[in-house]
Amino acid sequence: QVQLVESGGGLVQPGGSLRLSCAASGSIFSINDMGWYRQAPGKQRELVAAITNGGSTNYADSVKGRFAISRDNAKNTVYLQMNSLKPEDTAVYYCNAELSETLASSLQISWGQGTQVTVSS
Repeated sequence: QVQLVESGGGLVQPGGSLRLSCAASGSIFSINDMGWYRQAPGKQRELVAAITNGGSTNYADSVKGRFAISRDNAKNTVYLQMNSLKPEDTAVYYCNAELSETLASSLQISWGQGTQVTVSS
């Protein structure tokens, strides 16, 4: 069984920074894409940033130039560096990973439990 565990959320003032981490553990053969999503109260979950296993990245327009996604393939971990945070960045942040558990198994999408990020003065 695969687990994704996020950490690094919290309360920060506008203009501040946070770094989120998400470590995948368990029965993992390979991981393709990894990503960060967020969901604010009353809104749909939206993609924030994604990264392939080769390091190509993709960002939501609202975070370009402020957020940076990276990964450590040896540790099965993805990071999200968030700078110049705004109140509208307040949300629960979820990581996900497209992975396979064995050489023969099909790809699956696994999600973390979420970590709260609150940007407020």
